[in-house]
Amino acid sequence: HSGEYVTDLNPTQGSEMQKQRPCVVISEDNLGRLPLKIVVPITEWKDGFAEYIWMTKVTPNKSNNLSKLSAADSFQVRSVDKERFVRKKGVVSPEELEDIVAAIAILIRVQLD
Repeated sequence: HSGEYVTDLNPTQGSEMQKQRPCVVISEDNLGRLPLKIVVPITEWKDGFAEYIWMTKVTPNKSNNLSKLSAADSFQVRSVDKERFVRKKGVVSPEELEDIVAAIAILIRVQLD
């Protein structure tokens, strides 16, 4: 379930992340009846992101196929229809996925064991 897909996030409103961009799928494949996936968008890393708990650094490598240092922005987590997936890009590491999920848990005030 940690696949990374280029996803069309348009149309958007306000401060929502826009355009086609990589997104990490965090939902389990066998959950739900609708063709929806829970995703976390990825954006280019900026030095100021280090102070934000919801920004998980993702280093480019052959598995994720990212071209530059990036951040998974857990504050922008959302459900999208699978039709928004443009193409498979790669996968994040299990450690990065764990960090992304932990950031979401902090944002929604859930205690993980």
